[in-house]
Amino acid sequence: MPRATNNPASKQRRKRVFKAAKGFRGGRRNLLRQTLEAVDRSMAFSTAHRKKRIGDFRRLWITRINAAVRQYDLSYSRFIHLLDAKGIQLDRRQLADMAVRNPEAFGALVKTLV
Repeated sequence: MPRATNNPASKQRRKRVFKAAKGFRGGRRNLLRQTLEAVDRSMAFSTAHRKKRIGDFRRLWITRINAAVRQYDLSYSRFIHLLDAKGIQLDRRQLADMAVRNPEAFGALVKTLV
């Protein structure tokens, strides 16, 4: 009886791992053990950095809102407090976009709060 290997499944698994390592350099691209470690590590970093990107954008939006609000002699925290007190439901992303793309409308919003 011939020896039975699981060659098709093994080849498919290796092919999937090497495909995920596309763009890697050296042994991290074409040696199985190094590739497995590199791909595992890159997946962990991609998850963490997706979470980090959310915070990065939030910080950017806050900076843009703060810069726009300072022109009207108002601090960011006071502006957010006034929005909350008036019951205006605009998130930071929308506010930052308005401040950059439509400063007149943003100014009108600030003046209604003050």
